Amino acid sequence: MWIAWIEFDILLGEVHSLKEKRSLVRPLIAELKRRFEVSAAETGHLDQHRRALIGAGAVAADRAHLVEVFDAVERFVAARPELELLSARRRDLHSED
Repeated sequence: MWIAWIEFDILLGEVHSLKEKRSLVRPLIAELKRRFEVSAAETGHLDQHRRALIGAGAVAADRAHLVEVFDAVERFVAARPELELLSARRRDLHSED
């Protein structure tokens, strides 16, 4: 069994409140879950209105599938015009590691 996750450090555009931040982050997380069938959540910078850490994770039988999924997830997030992707960090582990 392979376990993988990715964490995005994101700078949001013209956002002036936590309410505006939520209006951008919630739909992004929902779309990641729906489109890529991953678990996703806001994982950091919770009290900053222009920054967000968003994490996604998945489990699969083979590593190649996870690499393919998270490549697509990263392209999807990077292509969003309302945010700037500052960094993306990935990790994958085999259950026997």
